[in-house]
Amino acid sequence: MKDFVHLHLHSEYSLLDGACRIAEIPKRAAALGQKAVALTDHGVMYGVVAFYEACLAEGIKPIVGCEVYVAKRSRFDNTGSGESEPDHLVLLVRNGTGYRNLIYMVSKAFTEGFYRKPRIDLELLGQHADGLIALSACLSGTIPKLIASGDQVGAEEYAIGLDKLFGRGHFYLELQDQGIPGQRMINECLAGISEHTGIPLVCTNDVHYLEKSDAFLQSVMMGIQMNRPITDGRPLGFETDEFYMKSGDEMDALLGRFPDAIENTVRIAEMCDFSFTFGKTFLPRFDPPDGVTAKDYLRQLAYEGLDRREREGDILFDDAFSREDYKYRIEYELVVILSMGYASYFLIVADFVNFAKTRRIPTGPGRGSGAGSLVAYLIGITEVDPVRFHLFFESFLNPQRVSMPDFDIDFCYRRRDEVIAYVADKYGRDHVSQIITFGTMAARAALRDVGRVLGMAYGEVDEVVKALPDIKGGATLDDAMKDERFRSLCEQDEKIGELVRIARALEGMPRNASTHAAGVVITDRPLTDYVPLSVNGETVVTQFDMDTVAKLGLLKFDFLALRYLTILSDTEKEIRKTEPLFSAERVPFDDPDTYSLIASGRTDGLFQLESAGMKQMLVQMKPEQITDIMVAIALYRPGPMD
Repeated sequence: MKDFVHLHLHSEYSLLDGACRIAEIPKRAAALGQKAVALTDHGVMYGVVAFYEACLAEGIKPIVGCEVYVAKRSRFDNTGSGESEPDHLVLLVRNGTGYRNLIYMVSKAFTEGFYRKPRIDLELLGQHADGLIALSACLSGTIPKLIASGDQVGAEEYAIGLDKLFGRGHFYLELQDQGIPGQRMINECLAGISEHTGIPLVCTNDVHYLEKSDAFLQSVMMGIQMNRPITDGRPLGFETDEFYMKSGDEMDALLGRFPDAIENTVRIAEMCDFSFTFGKTFLPRFDPPDGVTAKDYLRQLAYEGLDRREREGDILFDDAFSREDYKYRIEYELVVILSMGYASYFLIVADFVNFAKTRRIPTGPGRGSGAGSLVAYLIGITEVDPVRFHLFFESFLNPQRVSMPDFDIDFCYRRRDEVIAYVADKYGRDHVSQIITFGTMAARAALRDVGRVLGMAYGEVDEVVKALPDIKGGATLDDAMKDERFRSLCEQDEKIGELVRIARALEGMPRNASTHAAGVVITDRPLTDYVPLSVNGETVVTQFDMDTVAKLGLLKFDFLALRYLTILSDTEKEIRKTEPLFSAERVPFDDPDTYSLIASGRTDGLFQLESAGMKQMLVQMKPEQITDIMVAIALYRPGPMD
């Protein structure tokens, strides 16, 4: 079998364009006897870490890359003719320098160059070409476009320019043949340029799906993207079924008359040597006042907080809990926090929480395992005394179970953005970003999307959607097919069978990118040293989701927008019109009227107590003290309830 490496490939993260599932790419490469494969999604790097891990699991060498969009003039030009259709260029990472250069350019394409698509330009390329290999791309590349327009001289001059920019051996003229009109003429011209200039050739197949039989699936996917029925014809540029992951022998049969172009795919793969680093943490830095260390400042704030909480009556020392008990707990927690290197993390959270409180932004008292930290309580992050309520610090931080700390901080949903803006101003806007999340095609949405593209009537598709069995907990169409009635419906009607078959193939693929509801990343160095960025609306986000960000050692802070805090704040303001001194914080924990209300099940609008199942549980329990409610919330979870 002919040695060959695919260097131009689009995964499911070329949203609604590429139909190659990340997990299946290296499996297909291995089945074809290929030792490496590249990922070059359109303008983004969303999937590169998952791709890297999937390749290593299959023993395939991963090559990280991106097919970038290049502005015809400047990335800042949003008015010129043709800027809505920028040219393509494939960039592959050779080493760590190349990776940093690529994520920087891909980020700038969004934050500086976005005009319908994220665009870089030749100026940016000239500054950040080191460590990269470039391929001239498909028919949408600058050089093929110039050739197609009859400007052979301009195409050669442009190629010479890129060759000088990247350095000999790091820029390649890319040959493709999927049976598209004009491709063979362009290939001959590219070969002529190579002969005149010495710029090497490489062949690719611009892979958008893994098997030839997936061509129709990819057409449906693009129909969803463009909101057009499949009856309008194949998408422009995909008129054939040849954009699949071909074997080396198939590529040799197509382009074997250019033997160096086949062999260069392997040479390029050998040049690319980049690895992600996992397990190393990159913590943001907090600069304490007066030149003290973060460790000393955290200890100072903890003991000052102990004195303040005692002075204000929040902590009462008695026979059950002495001052020595609190001091012992402080020192125990500090040993763990400081030994794990999280002093700055605590200080950063305390800083933005206390900013919110001084600005009278309604802020939650603390939730989750973070409420088990006495240090957090004393420095103002939480308002729950974990000693008094017997909460375990080890649930939050445990040296035996190394994990990143994770405070979930609730803010008024109307004013949360003020806190994020404060953090961005304090640590630098190039050090702070929100986090991307992806909407995927779930069963019902996939059926409706596919039905629309197939040209089916809304009523027909609606009947299929309504026929889905009521399977709880993220059921898939595969699960639905286990239901005899639904399976029978698919088997009896050929059109419905095709609808469900295609929807099953697309289900779970990412459909769109949006912004994570709470996650914010803060870094010690500029974000583009670590991750690529993109833009959702007006919001800058990481191109990696929260799990990937954590794998790369970056710290996520959760800024949760909680409507209930806003409701509580508004209610307090209304009550103060007649009772000026009223404060919800002053309602005692042993107020009998409060427990009577809760025990009656009248808990609509009470956070974590308002579901029908929880109401039923509360009515049966008849809680009489705060610990009863703590127990109820702890029990009403899938594990304990089972």
